[in-house]
Amino acid sequence: MCLKIKRSLFCLALATLCAASAGGQTASAPVAIYTDFAQAVPQGVVDTLEAEVDFIMAPAGFRLEWRPLADFRPDRVSAAVVVAHFEGRCDLDSLAMRANQPGSLGWTGVSDGKVLPFTHVDCARVRTFLQTTLLGYHPRERGPLYGRALGRVLAHELYHVFAATRQHAACGIAKEEYSVKDLLAVDFQLHEKQTAMLRAHSSIAGRR
Repeated sequence: MCLKIKRSLFCLALATLCAASAGGQTASAPVAIYTDFAQAVPQGVVDTLEAEVDFIMAPAGFRLEWRPLADFRPDRVSAAVVVAHFEGRCDLDSLAMRANQPGSLGWTGVSDGKVLPFTHVDCARVRTFLQTTLLGYHPRERGPLYGRALGRVLAHELYHVFAATRQHAACGIAKEEYSVKDLLAVDFQLHEKQTAMLRAHSSIAGRR
């Protein structure tokens, strides 16, 4: 990705989020999520990841449109633009019974105290965090579970972006630390309070 496109994305993302928080965006336009994977990722993992984020953000009124970062075009109309980088390997080949590596599963850029629309998910760290438990599932189940876990980490970072806050909640997607159970549970969503906060802090969310 050339420097010119990165700068264009940075300016566009900031401009659209600023306009949205000031009430300047229409609710009909989607929120564009541009994804950038450091390594090849199975399509099934991508599909499950996107579906999980859509599901988590829907109660707050967000309509997301997923695009690869390589397809960025500054003339597309969006309510907001977020760039999601996925670090490390995002596949499940060669899982092993190995100790977890401590550290953040995801993070979001901050400048001068302001949350930026640039997020990161550490695929490799999520993989090592889950791999011992995933080995207990049938191979066909592992990909969807892993993709769903990645989606939950990304949804956490999107909460920071759209609520414009670095603070965490006591429970749900917005809480500070996740357990393996949180990432693999059948249901794990934003708490009602955080859903309301997203609606209150941004006009990006559509009215229903």
